[in-house]
Amino acid sequence: MKKQENKIIESVEMVLSQIPEHVILVAAAKTRTLEEVKVAVRAGVKNIGYNYVQEALPIINEIGSNVKWHMIGHLQTSKAKYVAESFDWVETIDSWHLAKYLDQRCQMFGKIMPVLIEINSGRESNKTGVLPGNVDALVEKVSQLKNLKLQGLMTMGARFGEPENSRPYFQLTRSIFDRIAGMNLPNVEMEYLSMGMSNSYPIAIEEGANIVRIGTRLFGERS
Repeated sequence: MKKQENKIIESVEMVLSQIPEHVILVAAAKTRTLEEVKVAVRAGVKNIGYNYVQEALPIINEIGSNVKWHMIGHLQTSKAKYVAESFDWVETIDSWHLAKYLDQRCQMFGKIMPVLIEINSGRESNKTGVLPGNVDALVEKVSQLKNLKLQGLMTMGARFGEPENSRPYFQLTRSIFDRIAGMNLPNVEMEYLSMGMSNSYPIAIEEGANIVRIGTRLFGERS
């Protein structure tokens, strides 16, 4: 484990030294052990992302509020209560139904949740997210909710293949981001653009990302 610990520490320090100071590193911790996550936090990670609520909750209970917890996977309404209680951010709002339900749950906990709308920038039928043509309508509805604070957009990009192939999707998401920022809607602060993963984060940052979600590059390949 000591060897693995040192690798995680070196990887976290390397990524933090490579990305600009204004870019938030979210460590994507799907399938990682409590010990691995603790090592990443010791190495300087301040934001942890999870795809699955049930996997995250025991880790959140152990580590607590020393870091910010991001929901970065598809969120089912049945899990919204747990997310409202235990997470700090939701990066994957992709429907009015989900937004309204999460808003109700946040109200129960007296909490205002920063959220990002997930854009299906590649228009892929097997991926979640709002299609580019449907974003404005959802943004206008979410802006009316009292317990969600819309702060930007998120997109996936390709997980495998040539990183450069993700660039058009990042550019499209950035253009949507800029357009919405120009609408000056109440209760909408377009501050964060979450794009890029282990293989594509340098290109995402070039295209305006200020949140990157990195797993394999920090923790190594999943077993």
